[in-house]
Amino acid sequence: MSTRIAPAALLATALAFTAAAQAPAASADFDAASAARFAELALSCVHQEYPNKISHTMRSDDDVAPPRELFPAFYGCYDWHSSVHGHWLLARLARSYPEAPFAARARAALAESLTAEHVAGEVAYLEAEGRVSFERPYGLAWLLQLAAELRQWDDPDPRRWAQALAPLEAAAADRFRDWLPKLDYPIRIGEHAQTAFAFGLVHDWAETAGDDELAVLVDRRSRHYYLADRDCPLAYEPGGQDFLSPCLAEADLMRRLLDPPRFAAWLGAFLPGIPFDDGAGDADWLPVAVVSDPSDPKLAHVDGLNLARAWMLDGVAAGLPADDPRRAALTAASSAHRDAGLAAVTGEHYEGGHWLGSFAVYLVTHRGIE
Repeated sequence: MSTRIAPAALLATALAFTAAAQAPAASADFDAASAARFAELALSCVHQEYPNKISHTMRSDDDVAPPRELFPAFYGCYDWHSSVHGHWLLARLARSYPEAPFAARARAALAESLTAEHVAGEVAYLEAEGRVSFERPYGLAWLLQLAAELRQWDDPDPRRWAQALAPLEAAAADRFRDWLPKLDYPIRIGEHAQTAFAFGLVHDWAETAGDDELAVLVDRRSRHYYLADRDCPLAYEPGGQDFLSPCLAEADLMRRLLDPPRFAAWLGAFLPGIPFDDGAGDADWLPVAVVSDPSDPKLAHVDGLNLARAWMLDGVAAGLPADDPRRAALTAASSAHRDAGLAAVTGEHYEGGHWLGSFAVYLVTHRGIE
């Protein structure tokens, strides 16, 4: 087992790319032209400072500052975590479609944000007094996902950006390392504080980074929180402003930690309502969620829920044995949610446009499953 990775070690290991550096595989019907639509959403906001909803603890008048000074790298896209996963979107798509017309602009945006000076400002903010819970767990988990994407991108520029990001990457990992032993109970809501989704991102980063210590910690704590769970109330979902499914996110996490036969048994007790289909596929057991007003920033969350459900359903299906009869129902429900979710990613309203593209790209490029 490795010990905690210090920033200096992260700087070195960020250069150690393996066969994982191959371009990620996207859905068959998703190409560079389709990717351009989502890339434009992030390109239009990663350096757009206002409107801005900051989560900022002030201890004196000295802490009064505009977003670009508080968060030198991640001040755009309305809030810190959306800026982080907007940068991840650009890295993911530029890595996937290096010859696409948007790729050069995506790389320029990443280069502008991910400098040593900007990251030093982010680390100083994160480690200042009174900010121990800043963006924990959601934003910090996405920060690690951005770091993982750069690590897997075999190109000189991403290596340089990974080096610049490494101190913040280390600080984010340390936050999870320090927090998990003290977290007595999981957080089961459908918004940012949910632990299951964040733990999935942290698990995937730890495998990419070779941080065995944090990987084992996430595994142990996840089993402690979730292994004995039964009869998750899927019928109670969605909440009116959910963008993550509490039940499906937990299942998507546990399929990462259990082998297929054990996961299949666990899933039978946890979500006993998944149909054992005859092969035709049944999506009715999990109706697609409906958004009445996409211009409302909280109601628009539910568009993200459809996207998140789709990738979680795909993940659950991938974690089952190949002959498991529930796979057809899971795949049918995923397809219905995918269609509804992707149709909502229009950019017409900034309330959804500043973040839904990231969820769409996570889904169509099979992140977390590849």
